[in-house]
Amino acid sequence: MNVAQALAAILKKEGVEFLFCYPNNKVIDEAALLGIRPIVVRQERSGLHMADAISKLSSGARIGVFASQHGPGAENAYGSVAQSYGDSVPVLVLPQGYPRHTAPVKPNFSAAVSMRDVSKIAEALLVPDEIPNVMRRAFSALRNGRGGPAVVEVPKDLWAAELSTPETYTPVSVGRYGPDPADVERAVDLLVAARAPAIHAGQGVHYAKAWPELLELAELLRAPVATTLAGKSAFPEDHPLALGSGGLAYPQTVKTFLGEADVILGVGCSFTETSFAFPIPAGPRIVHLTLDPDHLNKDVRAEVGLIGDAKLALRAIIDALRARHYQPAHADPSERIAQVREAWLAQWAPKLDSDASPISPYRVVRELIEATKNERVIMTHDAGRPRDQLTPFWISREPLSFLGWGKTTQLGYGLPLIMGAKLAHPEKLCINVWGDAAIGFTGTDLETAAREKIGVLSILLNNQGMATELLALPSANRLYNATDISGHYAQMATALGCYAERITEVGDIAGAIARGIEKTREGIPVLLEFMTEKETSYSQP
Repeated sequence: MNVAQALAAILKKEGVEFLFCYPNNKVIDEAALLGIRPIVVRQERSGLHMADAISKLSSGARIGVFASQHGPGAENAYGSVAQSYGDSVPVLVLPQGYPRHTAPVKPNFSAAVSMRDVSKIAEALLVPDEIPNVMRRAFSALRNGRGGPAVVEVPKDLWAAELSTPETYTPVSVGRYGPDPADVERAVDLLVAARAPAIHAGQGVHYAKAWPELLELAELLRAPVATTLAGKSAFPEDHPLALGSGGLAYPQTVKTFLGEADVILGVGCSFTETSFAFPIPAGPRIVHLTLDPDHLNKDVRAEVGLIGDAKLALRAIIDALRARHYQPAHADPSERIAQVREAWLAQWAPKLDSDASPISPYRVVRELIEATKNERVIMTHDAGRPRDQLTPFWISREPLSFLGWGKTTQLGYGLPLIMGAKLAHPEKLCINVWGDAAIGFTGTDLETAAREKIGVLSILLNNQGMATELLALPSANRLYNATDISGHYAQMATALGCYAERITEVGDIAGAIARGIEKTREGIPVLLEFMTEKETSYSQP
């Protein structure tokens, strides 16, 4: 057995179903012989973004894998590895390396060296018989602790090298750990004394599959729940205690009830200070439950830190509260949450109900919500205003029905992410919402969707420019029309093998969405291009 065959066999043993890739990399062909489906993308970053979805939607149980050629292939993949690292996604990256005799010679690119800053682990395979050990370390890093990429670089001249002994790899075990019981009691002391507790939940809830425990604790505490963008759908947003998600844009409920809290329990979150997360108020006392001790006191001071798996930690908190026969002394905030939400929605109704031409992007969002209310949906956004126009208003009811992201916000991430989601869940309606800037980055992978029969619904808000940058580049716009980018993307999508429509009138929105949904059921990817106004406002009360 040679190195390529051994690596493919290890991937099979670890349950890999898809190999996202761009040739040439010898593992692609060997993996195909073992029934691992290769998905050849149009650019490297798209393959990694698709791999992200496999890991995200399985809570890390299935690992997304990407393989590339050496040199430019690995170089092109760097940005998408950084995206996975920023959002703590466990993906396996298999870049081919230069032959060993030239690998150290400049300017040859070494992924094992250069990707160390954007991965949990990065190493090169140098000896054929070491492949079980190298892959064991990689998969152990992927399946344990906080997520992040694992990079294994295989030199080009090593693929055909024979192992001296049979490959005997055994899939790695998964370990979970919970917080110190003394810290749990200290946290419960704060929660029992709280008169206005609130919960701030992140994607750690998804990876721990701690959705039932989060719901049970919220109801026990009568605590309103906000999520991060990555944690969106960790708590049912139609629940009376749901506040919605906090990103760059957020509903009034998030600001009001986190702002009024006297104790905030952070669950499965990092409390990272970023433009794409709601800023944590300075007043409340903080209990921080996180898997990674490096997150404690990083950006927000925690009075009590709980280190461990969100499911185990939440269960420990619930059990400790029940052992004390806890009954909340404060009133149920549900009715007031509903009042605050309704008043906020009334403020946005003129945009959500707008009949203006060009079309308001908020009207598209409202029509999309209405059209999909009876569908099982996985939704994602893209960077920029489409994210901010969608996320405060979209209601997620099931765990992992929304793929939020954004510690780093690469334009074009949404399309390949939702393509990966459709491969993971072909029975669901998978939708991405993006703009005319984002499609310029990954739009050619609509051809991948058509070729592979990945029936996604892609909602493009085309305002014929970069509305976000209008205020940032006033002179460049006035003198050179710097942000006036556009195109006829429906025509482009049609040429790439998709079903596509361009919609210019409000009265045509609902019909186009209905036709698009039906086409996706046939395995046909759909692009609906809505010609919208240059809307710059977003919900940031």
